[in-house]
Amino acid sequence: MFFRPVLLACALALVPMVAPVVAHADDDAQKAKAVKDEGGQYLDAEGNPTFKINGDTVDYYTYAGYIRYHSDCHVCHGPDAMGSTYAPALKDSMKHISYADFLGIVAGGKKDLGGGKEKVMPAFGNNKNVYCYMDALYVYLRARAVGDMPRGRPPHHEDKPQAAKDHEKECMGS
Repeated sequence: MFFRPVLLACALALVPMVAPVVAHADDDAQKAKAVKDEGGQYLDAEGNPTFKINGDTVDYYTYAGYIRYHSDCHVCHGPDAMGSTYAPALKDSMKHISYADFLGIVAGGKKDLGGGKEKVMPAFGNNKNVYCYMDALYVYLRARAVGDMPRGRPPHHEDKPQAAKDHEKECMGS
């Protein structure tokens, strides 16, 4: 009996600390909301690529981002962007990275030499298997960051839009 009032008091004391986090997550989800469809690629109100998820069906770019992430990024950043002992959880760090910064980091790499630990992300600007799918990677990671994309392979996805086919052909040089 004694524990219930104590637990309730502790829980109520935490509400002010948790409420801003929940509000921040709601703000992130609202900012990520798709407001424009450009031939199967969705954009947010600022014109950044974003995702569109309807039930268990994701847009093509989110699906392609999942595939590319798990072929090139998960080795360091862990499955489903959950992180590892080697590299941070992108589902968390993507909450604080703009689209432009994401492009710069992936293309040019990143070094963090603080705290006596050297953390280095290599540049992928010359790797067409990554560079040609930067928007898809960003969209997938953004969906993971705001919590709209659960762990695992999406069960269903929209068809590959013609714009994605054209971009892939041009970028890959085929």
